[in-house]
Amino acid sequence: MVANLPYVGFIPVRDLDAAEAFYCGVLGLPVTGRDQFALVVDAGGTTVRLFPIEDPGPRHGTVAGWSVDDIGASVRDLAARGVEFARYEGMEQDGDGIWNAPGGGRVAWFADPDGNTLSLTEPPTRS
Repeated sequence: MVANLPYVGFIPVRDLDAAEAFYCGVLGLPVTGRDQFALVVDAGGTTVRLFPIEDPGPRHGTVAGWSVDDIGASVRDLAARGVEFARYEGMEQDGDGIWNAPGGGRVAWFADPDGNTLSLTEPPTRS
């Protein structure tokens, strides 16, 4: 039924202005719309609606992520913009906070101003 329909992502936030500063200013996502109900951005061709909620509360797991060709360069670029990458106990991460997954991919996690976990993933290279 929905297999061929466009996907829309939803991320709860406390403050649309702070969300716009982070998602658009820091991450560089273009705004496609905004009203009192949502800030709408384009995430590489996918619509993402950031919607205000009084207390989003803690969430577990990654809510959104991006596939990148060079995770090291991407992490360093975002770190230069003030993004702090998460470090998780028990996971071997390099100096930039990048984890080498068993299947060959590489992942780094960071949070938005509301504590939503976001990620960058460099897929494994195919030989």
